[in-house]
Amino acid sequence: MQEPAYGAASRAVPRINQNQPRYIRITDFDDDGIETDHEFLTADPVDLDHELIKDDLLFARSGATVGKTYLHEDTSEPAIFAGYCIRFRLNKYNVLPRFVYFFTKTDVYARWVAAIQRPSGQPNINKEEFKNIQIPVPPIATQTELVAAMDEARSQRKQKLAQADALLSSLDNYLLNTLGLDRPDKDDRKVFSIQCSGINGRFDPHFHAPSFKQVSRLLSTTITASLGSLVSFSKETWKLEDDENSTFRYIEISNVKPETGEARWSEVPVKEAPSRARMVVRTDDIIVSLTRPHHGSIAYLSTEFDGCIASTGFAVIRYVSKLVDRDYLWCVLRSQICLQQMLQRSSGGNYPAIIKSELENVIVPVPGMAIQKTVVAEVQNRRNEARRLRSQADRGWQEAKKWFEEQLLGAKPL
Repeated sequence: MQEPAYGAASRAVPRINQNQPRYIRITDFDDDGIETDHEFLTADPVDLDHELIKDDLLFARSGATVGKTYLHEDTSEPAIFAGYCIRFRLNKYNVLPRFVYFFTKTDVYARWVAAIQRPSGQPNINKEEFKNIQIPVPPIATQTELVAAMDEARSQRKQKLAQADALLSSLDNYLLNTLGLDRPDKDDRKVFSIQCSGINGRFDPHFHAPSFKQVSRLLSTTITASLGSLVSFSKETWKLEDDENSTFRYIEISNVKPETGEARWSEVPVKEAPSRARMVVRTDDIIVSLTRPHHGSIAYLSTEFDGCIASTGFAVIRYVSKLVDRDYLWCVLRSQICLQQMLQRSSGGNYPAIIKSELENVIVPVPGMAIQKTVVAEVQNRRNEARRLRSQADRGWQEAKKWFEEQLLGAKPL
């Protein structure tokens, strides 16, 4: 085994192209790795001494999630890792990296982390302590069998999670049908002309692209209102210097799944707070990503998120007119009808962003409350079914981890 290494101390900055390495930080991965379509940042400066190769294993060394692990499997793009991780590069002739990775999902490993971490200030475990952890190592043939069984359990879990995601990501077609609207015709023309009388405010060709005009024509056939006339944005901010806690719950843009609009938070040490960690969010807020808004990173926050801190890369909708139901508003904002308008009103080339004043100009279909409630009922039904599928997936995964531990340590884990 190579000597374990601490990560880079570089700052995280927006990643403009795929030639820039992904910057893997402790906030990027959870207990099951990094989600598909995760939006990575890159590092400035890039230090290739911290490059990741296939089967490198990262351990989080500090913070509320100290001890969590990430196995680097996706090598389609270059990647380096950040300072609050420790990289282990294992000798595959003695131990399979996936075997060690699955060991770190067991209860016995969790108990070791709880016992060894130093809780003063913020929890942390150093490189030498990770090197000294005792891991049962059966023959490679046995490791291979155990890994294959865990891979199968993990695959079944992902299938159920994908089914849950599909229930929410397919709401767009349902919404259009319920509103009695057709999907806009595809029009990708790069060369087009418009009359001077059709120019209002913006002169850039992107804004007047034919595909966006198709959306405008569709919206002209139904009752609408501008988003700015329906909502008000929160200005509540977090003062880092007044926070006496050692950590805070942070929502960055990559914490919202574009496919489903579901959010998660990461616990981050206060002293490592990103400069963009400023927006206080509350129960029932709707947060809208201002960076690449057309991706759909728009979340309706439950009570779990009350008091979290969000990136300034979000607009925080707090006050909503009685003309629209909040659940309906979340659903329609995530529809292509609205997302295409957000793209139209964005600027910035490879990294488009929209400002709040342009977001306010997005036109929202506003049907009668009865139709809105019909949409909301469908959304809630799909959310409930998605929760059921996720519960099944998590239950099966917990049983698999328990089985793995029993194979190593016996029916009664140490």
